[in-house]
Amino acid sequence: MLAVPHHPLPDEKCVAESLTSCGGGPAANAAVSVARLGGRAAFAGYLGNNFFGNQHFNELQSAEVITDLIVRGNHPTPLSIVLVKSNGDRTVINYRPSNQYLKKGEIDFSHVHPKVILFDGHEPDLSIPLAKQARIQKIPTILDAGSVHHGTKKLIDIVDYTICSEKFAADFTNNTNMEKALDTLHRHCQNVVITLGGKGLLWKREKDCGHFPAMKIKAVDTTGAGDTFHGAFSYCVAIGKSWEETLLFSSAAAALCCTKMGARKGIPDKYELEQLLKNRSHD
Repeated sequence: MLAVPHHPLPDEKCVAESLTSCGGGPAANAAVSVARLGGRAAFAGYLGNNFFGNQHFNELQSAEVITDLIVRGNHPTPLSIVLVKSNGDRTVINYRPSNQYLKKGEIDFSHVHPKVILFDGHEPDLSIPLAKQARIQKIPTILDAGSVHHGTKKLIDIVDYTICSEKFAADFTNNTNMEKALDTLHRHCQNVVITLGGKGLLWKREKDCGHFPAMKIKAVDTTGAGDTFHGAFSYCVAIGKSWEETLLFSSAAAALCCTKMGARKGIPDKYELEQLLKNRSHD
């Protein structure tokens, strides 16, 4: 992650003000979020047998995320470079070979009995059959829909909760009016949340819908805020928090993530989150 004064213009040489290196990825960051909030989480996915894969694997273990479901191999570890401006806005450049996907059955989930499963759609051959099996077993499932791709398009109709970005909502529904997009998404999934960054979020479940405002913070880096929201939301579903409590808890976790540089490093622990919520109740 490079902190830059502005996004580089064509043919411009830009000097970064700082460099932050850490593991990332939607599902992995969400797993770390759950662990820091006091829950137990496992990450299922792929990491290469290279420097970046080893660093990420060790980081997950240090965060007390269960790593038994990680496949290691000789393909490169997916890598992202993030450019962050002083106001917290960022640009993400991701590299992942197009043929680097885990195959159905490559991870054995038969011995795993989670209280909730979060999918980011990046391993569709694994995720789709697992989501269908979870529905049979009545295990709650959540989709982190950051962008429209094969995995998110297939999973949205078989998960219990869809939490999507404004970009996903607009692209998937072909509608930039978020209220109308919300209605369309709700026809695919019974519980929908559209995260809107500093504008808060929109939600709809059964016949109820509403808007939840974002917490006021000084943003340093917005990278990972959505991942943290998804992790906190999953934790809340697992422990049975109410809908309103879940939205507040998850929004607070995402807000705290924005106050530090580096997505993984900004994920709050339970004490930080409880202090923010306590202070908010006194305002």
